[in-house]
Amino acid sequence: MKLYVSTSKAVILMLVFFVGALFAPCVSTATTLRVEPYSLPAADVGPENPLPMFRGDKEDDVPKLDPAIPEAERRYLGWRTAWRCLPHRMQDGYNRDKKPRTFESLVLENEFLRATFLPQFGGRLVSLVQKPAGRELLSRNPVFQPANLALRNAWFCGGIEWNTTLRGHHFLTCSPVFAAEVRGTEGEPVLRLYEWDRVRCFPWQIDFHLPPGSPFLFARMRIVNPHDRELPMYWWTTIAVPERKDVRTLVPATTALNHSRDTGVTLVPLPIWNGRDQTYTTRSSSAYDFFPRFTAGQRRWMAALDSEGRGLFETSTDRLRGRKLWGWGTGQGGQRWQEFLSLPSEAYIEIQAGLAQTQGESIPMPARETWCWTEAFGPLQADPKRVHGNDWQRAWQAADEAIEKVLPRARVQQLDAKFAAVTTRTPERSLKLGSGWAALERCRCAAQGLPDPIPAELTFPPASLGADQAPWLALLEKSELPKRDPRDEPGALMTQPDWQSLLVKAKGIHWLTWWHLGNLRMESLDLDGAEKAWQASLKCQATSWTLRNLAVLAERRDDKAKACELMRQAWRTGPQAASLAVECLQTLTRAERYAEAYDFVATLPEGVRSHERVLLLWAKAAIEIGKLDGVERVFNHEFATIREGEVSLTDMWFAWQEKRLAAAEKIPVDDKLRERVRRDFPPPRLIDFRMYSTGGR
Repeated sequence: MKLYVSTSKAVILMLVFFVGALFAPCVSTATTLRVEPYSLPAADVGPENPLPMFRGDKEDDVPKLDPAIPEAERRYLGWRTAWRCLPHRMQDGYNRDKKPRTFESLVLENEFLRATFLPQFGGRLVSLVQKPAGRELLSRNPVFQPANLALRNAWFCGGIEWNTTLRGHHFLTCSPVFAAEVRGTEGEPVLRLYEWDRVRCFPWQIDFHLPPGSPFLFARMRIVNPHDRELPMYWWTTIAVPERKDVRTLVPATTALNHSRDTGVTLVPLPIWNGRDQTYTTRSSSAYDFFPRFTAGQRRWMAALDSEGRGLFETSTDRLRGRKLWGWGTGQGGQRWQEFLSLPSEAYIEIQAGLAQTQGESIPMPARETWCWTEAFGPLQADPKRVHGNDWQRAWQAADEAIEKVLPRARVQQLDAKFAAVTTRTPERSLKLGSGWAALERCRCAAQGLPDPIPAELTFPPASLGADQAPWLALLEKSELPKRDPRDEPGALMTQPDWQSLLVKAKGIHWLTWWHLGNLRMESLDLDGAEKAWQASLKCQATSWTLRNLAVLAERRDDKAKACELMRQAWRTGPQAASLAVECLQTLTRAERYAEAYDFVATLPEGVRSHERVLLLWAKAAIEIGKLDGVERVFNHEFATIREGEVSLTDMWFAWQEKRLAAAEKIPVDDKLRERVRRDFPPPRLIDFRMYSTGGR
């Protein structure tokens, strides 16, 4: 099939290159890697929440499954996907006060592409510009605005992000990772991003290759399982591209798995489902995702192309077998999310690639195994008449043929093999330090006579050790955890089981030692062991940190009265931080002790009382007990930390309207009134974050 040719200068230049030798070493323009300032309006990520957020009592989160899904595709759905965060602390201290800020970016560039990365924020690829036209291929967010969508809460949209370990946006999406320069196969610079995963304890790396003369950016990933046991493994690359009415997402599949909030995982046709062509995201009112099902032997790729057949595509070697299409929908809530995360008129969709069929599963990685694969990202031009035609197979085949012409499948496999030599090379220079936890892990293994679990070429220098690691390094080297004033925050957490024996055998054991030991046991689902450790901590010294943890444990055991009392004690003991007040109110609310919650807010210091989550919980309590004065002001407030999928604001709006009308008209709150409120009193756009319309579509 003849490739469709645009008359634009940029496309002509690209095609002239394509008909020549791909990535010819004779190209004179060199690839460069440099550090540059990256300035934009940005909110501050803020401090971490000092309170440990413990995992639930299940490791799996199995959804309802459509009986039509074949057994082979059901096997790992929900396996080892239950949420967990520790030893990371939550990042919920941000706001929406965007000011001019400058970050440090890393720019990898040749004569065809310019790729800009932010190592401070998980190594996000925030921009991929096609030269010489200066055309942005990604959805480049003009602001930096954290919002509550990641495993640790804070997340921002745009560009390409790298997610591993567990279902969801990665723990380090708003945290620094290591970056270094490595020498590539043609002597060109290669950008390496890497880190140590603290949750499942494994190293990962991404080497970004932009060979001289290449119109495509390549990312070669490596994950290492250093253990003598199987690891549940997860990886999804998330790519944001602009959303417009004329953009169609193409993938070589005719069926997909869809995650529905009502029906679980269902098998659906592509592209038409529910009477709409789902490959045009602006035709659905609700948020939705699709995980295409590839036939055996089919090359894996996705593309998003506009009315001219232009856009971005992603492809990979076969280990990365899953793909996903995500859209927010055109409903008021979905559009509110779009502007909430960026600015008006900056809508985006996501095309994604992962290790498993869907994001609702992990897959088993054998002991001592290493997995590598290569992804490619770049511009694509295909015949627009076929791309946007009614014949779906001809549409995706147009893109498939165009991809094969400009970047043959065999060529990606060849490059993957070629890049393998670079994967194990030692960096020539360090560009950015991440956290000190990998360096600490190497210290632990050396002290205990254990083999180094991290490949030597992943350099985690002692200089990366900092204040967070200092207490744990002291425990390792001196067998004693340093004491800390309970009026101060207890510090960084550690839930890796290898540290339990060090805590148990520590000298001069005190309240903080027992507190950390209880945290470790709680996270390993040893509830009785956690309680014993925390009771021992109280005997050493009564602290709010321990009382709060015992309250969490009591609620886990369904003793809500005890949980409420312990939370009250924790608050009285202090320090009286806003995060503790929020948890105290949440505990009272779950116990339906609304009057107590309402009165508790009145006793709080002004700085705590104005916290947005305190305000939300106060309003809920006020509505429940019928004290409606002042509630309306809540609906004029912009809340920074509303969670993806959270509908508390709109639920509260409807409940307030029902109570207000019932009191004014002296009528009961019944189904008739509820129906009237939902019909006649739609929530203001400011507070409407509902992602699904009535009926789910």
